[in-house]
Amino acid sequence: MNLSKAEEQLMNLIWEKGRVFMKDILASYPEPKPAHTTVATLLKRLQEKEAIYFELFGNSRAYLPLVAKNEYFSKKVSSMIKDFFNDSPTQFASFFTKETELETNELEEIKRIIEEQLKSQKP
Repeated sequence: MNLSKAEEQLMNLIWEKGRVFMKDILASYPEPKPAHTTVATLLKRLQEKEAIYFELFGNSRAYLPLVAKNEYFSKKVSSMIKDFFNDSPTQFASFFTKETELETNELEEIKRIIEEQLKSQKP
């Protein structure tokens, strides 16, 4: 599933809230707020992409995610690694650690996470 930037922004709100109504969506946008019809179009696209569904509550719709945030971003990162780094997580990690100007404490945290992952994979 490939989402536009606007669709991702809306999905982030839905992931954060878990269940959200149109009035909550509109209230969450900063000024200038998008038109109701713009948000409705984004919601329709997300439904067509099977990213969300809705439940009826009287005349209102509550929108809920069909796809978990970590599942979506995991696939997105995997696709990026395949498309830009010759399907090599090692090339991606090398680029990420060298080119993103990480602070020492951030590199140490990444190192700790990798060490924990390595320990959990040992028999």
